[in-house]
Amino acid sequence: MISQNQKKLLEKQHYGLVGKHSSVKICEWTKKSLRNQGVCYKEKFYGKIHGIKSHGCLQMTPATYFCPNRCLYCWRATDKTEANDMNGVKEDEPRTIVDGAILAQRKQLTGFKGFSGTNMVKWKEAQDPTNVAISLTGEPTAYSKISDLITEYKRRKMAVFLVTNGLFPKHVFGMDEPSQFYLSMDAPTKEIYKKIDVPQFSDFWERFNQTIDLMPSMSCKTAVRLTMVKGWNDKNIDDYVRLIKKTDTDFVEVKAYMHIGFSQYRLPMDAMPTHSEVIDFSKRLNDKLGYVSKDDDARSRVVLLAKK
Repeated sequence: MISQNQKKLLEKQHYGLVGKHSSVKICEWTKKSLRNQGVCYKEKFYGKIHGIKSHGCLQMTPATYFCPNRCLYCWRATDKTEANDMNGVKEDEPRTIVDGAILAQRKQLTGFKGFSGTNMVKWKEAQDPTNVAISLTGEPTAYSKISDLITEYKRRKMAVFLVTNGLFPKHVFGMDEPSQFYLSMDAPTKEIYKKIDVPQFSDFWERFNQTIDLMPSMSCKTAVRLTMVKGWNDKNIDDYVRLIKKTDTDFVEVKAYMHIGFSQYRLPMDAMPTHSEVIDFSKRLNDKLGYVSKDDDARSRVVLLAKK
């Protein structure tokens, strides 16, 4: 369960708490979309595929304070996370979480109603989200009922994006598949992974590779996301290519680390690549990977590669 101190920190950071271990937070791009100030790169990249809209997105996690990694680039307070799965926690049921998450989202949206810049058509549509990003904080697949959670969102006709670090392959194997499965690939080798992701599991590399091995059998769309930290994980292209090819993924996102939140205490500002540096790395990666350079977004410093 979330402790009182943890709750205070979360509430200070504008998280909406749901049940014993879940939470919701309105994405900055959802806020921008409500004000007609643009949409996130996920809508730009995948909107036509999955019918997603930034203003209709619910950003949530069923495992707020459970994550086996303490990544240097993470904007969260990773020193306060539980580095294990949720064994010993009496987990909330998926339907309870989904109901609570939507209500928490509506509560957070209330303040936008009286703001003169709010598009009220979008605001009304946002009351019943059409897509969910199961990521936000913690590691979502630490929640043992992640498959049933996906099923519950799909039952409500919502597009489901699941983002994972891949360290709970036992919960990924045989699960009800989301609309799009995201694997964070932050390092190309075991040694670099240990330095940048600071895993708390001794068998982290074996777990990660088990999830990689599961991906080719998935029928849903899949994506591999590389978060590039300048001077830390922006080399070893051959090793990245080897791992990505094993996933047989539909998409590869190459994205810059952003110098925000608690990561500012762990990494210097110059660890954040420029958009041109992300583009350059993507080109060198794709020279050996052989995908198609599909799109990019300078605001988020991200490049999309798609399988031919």
